[in-house]
Amino acid sequence: MAILTNQVAAVPTAQELQRLMRIQVPVIVKLAERRINVNEVLKLAAGSIIEFPKASDDPMELMINNRTIGTGVAVKVGENFGIRISQIGDPRSIIEALGG
Repeated sequence: MAILTNQVAAVPTAQELQRLMRIQVPVIVKLAERRINVNEVLKLAAGSIIEFPKASDDPMELMINNRTIGTGVAVKVGENFGIRISQIGDPRSIIEALGG
């Protein structure tokens, strides 16, 4: 017979929180999505173009662990591509996306 007890989760120390905050996670910016059949995939070659049913200035999804945590628009940062965040989820939803 198992005995159940009320266990209180330990509050992390400041040092533990600092260590957690240094963990790197992959960030995905989802431009668009589309389904194509395998026959079309096999025809893809260098120079092929896949058209997406989305305007070039539509918001993109900002994702962590394949979960959307915000949206934004594409920006040019020097010679690089970036995203200007226009909407971000609340901290609880972001933590849930991180797997917490």
